[in-house]
Amino acid sequence: MGFFTDTSVCIGCKACEVACKEWNAVPEDGLTFTGMSYDNTGGLGASTWRHVAFVEQVRPRDGGRAKPVDLGMPTVRPAPSVPQAANEDDREVRWLMSSDVCKHCTHAACLDVCPTGALFRTEFGTVVVQSDVCNGCGYCVPACLYGVIDIRPGDGRAWKCTLCYDRLGAGQEPACAKACPTKSIQFGPLDELRERAAARVDALRAQGATEARLYGADPANGVGGDGAFFLLLDEPEVYGLPPDPVVTTRDLPSIWRRAAFAAAGLVAAVAACAIGGRR
Repeated sequence: MGFFTDTSVCIGCKACEVACKEWNAVPEDGLTFTGMSYDNTGGLGASTWRHVAFVEQVRPRDGGRAKPVDLGMPTVRPAPSVPQAANEDDREVRWLMSSDVCKHCTHAACLDVCPTGALFRTEFGTVVVQSDVCNGCGYCVPACLYGVIDIRPGDGRAWKCTLCYDRLGAGQEPACAKACPTKSIQFGPLDELRERAAARVDALRAQGATEARLYGADPANGVGGDGAFFLLLDEPEVYGLPPDPVVTTRDLPSIWRRAAFAAAGLVAAVAACAIGGRR
């Protein structure tokens, strides 16, 4: 089971953020005024399991000849000073909104490095932290290539999205998907979601949105496919996502093998020196 987030219909209402906090009793995380965007939650963290990013773009309109593709998202006309000497006829401002969340990777590095077994794979294929088992070592934090999991200040333990594990066990959909008014967040079996997402990309491209693409849907990618994948309207970097994600523990087996060979060589060398010294 997993999430398909269609960013082309996200309106930035942040209902998913509120629903996530309410259902999971996630504490308030500061809501610091950044002064950089209408988004003031900033990013994912131990107390922000869902985060709606506001990406504000100023783009040329192909010399004023081409009309922007209307995807039903909010757009505004740029101010004369943004960018410098910009004209309304040759510039457009658009908001790319995306509700980000833990990717619930098939090959999850956080699982590989957790020394206590606090992180585990559920029967739904999702990745969950058991807070009562977490010892706060923080190994999972740098292991996550998406920067999702984090240590909660004042608590000392790691926290992240559970994909509402308790709700799934009761046959309910996650709180964020339930609250989304535009169905930007869709929940269900991953195979069905991938088929639906591919059809949505084809429909958008037929309407002229040639930049539409899927991110994290390919089971052959560097993490074995994400349990939460996205339809994007620009490059992944625009949304703060790594363009070619690879599980950070990919080389651990070879590293351990080389370390074992090196240790065996060292032991052999010490033994040879000891035997030679006796002679």
